[in-house]
Order: sequence, then structure tokens, then C-alpha cells
Amino acid sequence: MAFDGFITKAVVTELKNTIIGAKVNKVFEPTKNEVVLGLYNNGINYALNLCANPEFCRICLTTHSKPNPQNAYNYCMLLRKYLIGGKIVNISNYDLERTIEIQFECYNDLNDLVIRKLFIEIMSRQSNIILTNENNIIIDTLKHFDNNVRELLPAHEYVFTPIAKTSFLEKDLHQFIDIVKNNENNSLTKILTNTFIGFSKTFCTQTLILLNIEDNNFSNSDLEKLFEYINNLIKSMGTPNVSCKLIDNKDYVLVFNTYDNTYDYDNEYYENNTLKVNFFLDDFYSSKEHTSIFINSRNSLLKIVSSSLKKVYKKLENINLKLKECNQMDTFKLYGELLTANLYKFDSDNNYSEITVENYYDENKPIVIPLDKSISMQKNIQKYFKKYNKLKNALSIVSDQKKEAEKELDYIESIVFNLSNSKNMNDINEIYEEISENVATKKELSKKNKVSKKKSSSNSIELEKIQFEGYTIYIGKNNIQNDYISLKFSNPNDIWFHTQKIHGSHILLRNPENLDLSDIPETVLFKCACLAKENSKASKALNVSVDYCYSKFVKKASGAKPGMVIYNNFKTIIVK
Repeated sequence: MAFDGFITKAVVTELKNTIIGAKVNKVFEPTKNEVVLGLYNNGINYALNLCANPEFCRICLTTHSKPNPQNAYNYCMLLRKYLIGGKIVNISNYDLERTIEIQFECYNDLNDLVIRKLFIEIMSRQSNIILTNENNIIIDTLKHFDNNVRELLPAHEYVFTPIAKTSFLEKDLHQFIDIVKNNENNSLTKILTNTFIGFSKTFCTQTLILLNIEDNNFSNSDLEKLFEYINNLIKSMGTPNVSCKLIDNKDYVLVFNTYDNTYDYDNEYYENNTLKVNFFLDDFYSSKEHTSIFINSRNSLLKIVSSSLKKVYKKLENINLKLKECNQMDTFKLYGELLTANLYKFDSDNNYSEITVENYYDENKPIVIPLDKSISMQKNIQKYFKKYNKLKNALSIVSDQKKEAEKELDYIESIVFNLSNSKNMNDINEIYEEISENVATKKELSKKNKVSKKKSSSNSIELEKIQFEGYTIYIGKNNIQNDYISLKFSNPNDIWFHTQKIHGSHILLRNPENLDLSDIPETVLFKCACLAKENSKASKALNVSVDYCYSKFVKKASGAKPGMVIYNNFKTIIVK
């Protein structure tokens, strides 16, 4: 994402017009890579977000609050000690570099007025927040780096090292054209990014598209137009003429609105046109962070649930092997009976490895019975009957175990389906709450707790709701919501839908007038059936059976897992 030199310059310009003179009254550190300064200026409270996360590094004002850890991080405590009560007297960045310097007037322990500085370096993995005194001696940094290039450690001098590139701001039109024309590269984008400070590939590509300039075929007039556009963009920073353009919901670029009016500022804070870039960045990165947290949390739970799923599969495999062995119990019983019936024909003291006798259960056909010649005939008979009784008892136990394992497998597969269909962190928290109570996954969760458990109540459950032809339809997105819809939220005469023998959402059609099924429009019933299919594991199948009935016929079996219900008096719709 293109937090380049132009974005940095625009943010700093907007902040100069807003937070100079602001007093620091709060300092938070929501995550290890992020600091939020609470500021007060001219009767208005601001929150300045300084983020050194490699993926979302930025500086901007924010309106999105974040939960703080119960125990503040060390760096947060240090910033509170040195900055709270201080006043911002200047904010600047050199050229189009992505390093911002904020100067504070503060009082030290002796009540003397001193200057302290906060340097914010926006450099992807090397991003950092450095607190220094007025002589640029480092007090501490958010991240400690000690390598052959730079030493960012307490008590060391902070030295800003400019990028070894040409400054666009120091060049006039003729110098700019000469630099571009004398470059051996044929791509204008590559020339700009490799030569000048602060130019990103996204900015160059989108600007050339906006100005209708070909990347590999440009003239002097094109360069004049480009030079004029960039200078107007820089001069207009901090005014309504400069904003950000969203690119395919994945990236953004700074634009001069005379050429492209691109962004619909529907947030109330955008009414203050001097903060367009700040609040665009705030919304953009907050959305990306929420998406990233959601995906990471979902994948973490999927990994845990998949681990439990593998264990159940392995358990079923062992049970099936045992059942296969139990299939031989009738054979062992037959061997014991035939040996007993023919015991008089053989010398019990002689050792045989096998004998052949007539099977009177199968038209006296000869059958070969293997024997253990290390023991007597009588003991061989006892051994076969012992095996038979053991397998007979095992069959009953293993059959019950298989039923329980299949129930567990069915339940965990429903969790996998729910996680795959989850849309937000509320869904993830509800699924976490559910599986943390389950024996199969509880142990795994205790080993790798990546999602904060948040107990949900009936009041906090947010159901997806659809209006269709005057009827209200509710959709459950996980087992907790399914139980809530089917057993607590529904009225007896509401209509309940679910795919037949397939994992999916519980669908509820409100029936406030207690109409008979025959009086409800077929289009409404079919719409609910389609929603049941779309929100099921069979969403892409050609033909799916969807059962529906009154909610009063939906019950919870004793000891059933969350989301598992039984129902009767139902009808079926085939969704094609």
C-alpha cells in the first residue's frame, strides 16, 4: 500500500493546520506496534495514531477506538512520563521522506521547560517510533535495532539518514526534463521511482493514467504536464483540492481533485475538508486491520478445529479396524464348536498345526481349522471361545464408540462450515465461545489461545435479517445463533427451514399473524428454502431438499451438541 512521500507530506500539512498547539493528555499503546496520542486543542479532542506495524505503518488522526491491554506496555509508560502535559510546537518532514518529526514543549522533573522530539519512521519492516531529547539523544524506541547500518538504542544519538535519491522539490522544469531524458530506462514509472525521493510505483502508475501519459512513450509536453500536476498537488496539500483515490479497494493514491474527484466522504469528519487525507487513511487502514484480524483469528480457529477433526478421523479409523476384527467372532465360535464336536476323533496329547473336519453348518463341507500346536486341543478350544466372547463384548462397546465418534465428527464438521461462512469478529467470538466448552477442542484451545474469549448473551447475538414481500426472514450463521433462532427467538407458529441431512444455517420465517402454511405465499417459502440452500454445505449442488415446519415442532435432544436439533411434522421443498 502506497504510504509514500506524497501521502506523508499531505498528512503532515493537514496536521500542521490542526494539532500545532495541542496538549497531550493521554497516551495509549493498543498493540506492541501502535501508539495513540490523545490531544486537546481549541476545545476539540483528537487522537493521533502512530503505527509501526510492517503491514499497516502510518501516521494519521483516528476516530476508530481500540481496546487497550489491561497492563500498559513499557514504552507506553515511558511516553506517558515524558509527553503527558506537553504541547506540540511543530510537526515536519524533510523533503518527501517518510520520516516525521513532532516537537513537544514539556516540563522536566525540575520544572524547567524542555524540548522533546518524537520521530516516526514509516519504512515497512523498519518502521519505528523514537523518543529523543532536544539534542536528538534517544530516550527510548518502540523497536530496538542494533545492526551495522544504524544503532537505534537508548542513550545513542538519533541520526536521520536521507535516501540517496534526487529531491524533486529542488528541481525546476528544465532540470526535471533533463534528468528524465538522460536516464537510460525507457519506463517513466521506473525513472521516477528510482530517481526521486518519495515517488512510489502506485503513485506514478495512477498519475500517468490520470494524465493520459504513456509509460514507455512520452514527450516533453507530457513531462511538462506531469511536472505541473505534481507541483500543483504539493502546493494544494491541506486544501479541499487534494484527497485520496481508492484503487479496487486494495490501494490508494493521492490526487489533485481538479483532475479527478474520486472519493465520497460520507463520514461526518470529512465535513472538515482540511483533514480529508487523514481520515481517509484512518478508514482505509482500520478496515484493512479489521479484515486482517478477522482472517488471522478465523484461520487460527480453523487450525485448532482441523486438529480435532484429524483426531476424530483417526479414532474412527481405529474403531473400524476393531469392528472389522469383530466380524471374525462368528468364525472363532464355529471353530470352537466344531473342535468340541470332533474332539473324540483326535488324540488330545498330539500337537497339530491344523485339522480338517466336517462343517455340519454348511452341508458337511470340509473345513480347515488352524491350531496352536504349542498347547493341547482342549486349550485351543478354550482359546477360540475366549476370543469369541472377547470380540462379542467388544462389538457392543465399539459400536457405541462409533456412534459417539460419528456424532463428534458431524459436530466438528459443522464448526468448520460455520467458520468458513463467518463474516466478522462477532461470528468468530461466538464460535470460539462454543468450541471452548467442547471437550474435543478445549485442550487445543488452552495450548494455542489466539482469540480472546468473549461471553455472548442473547442480547448481544446479531442475526442477519432479510425483508421479502412484507415478511421478515432470519439467518443463523453458527451453532450458537442456530440454537438461539430455533429454540429461544422463534415463536411457536414461525416457520423453520433447514437443508435435509446437510450442514447449514437455520432459517426462520416470522409468522406474526399465525397463518397456516397453505396461506403463506409459495414465493416466500421458496425464498426461505433458497436461503437455506445458499447458506449450507450444499450451496453449489444442483438439487437440494429443504425441510420446513412450524418452530413448535423443533426440539433439542437431551445432550445434543450446539446447533443439533430434531424436528417432525415437516414438509420438503426441492431447490433446483
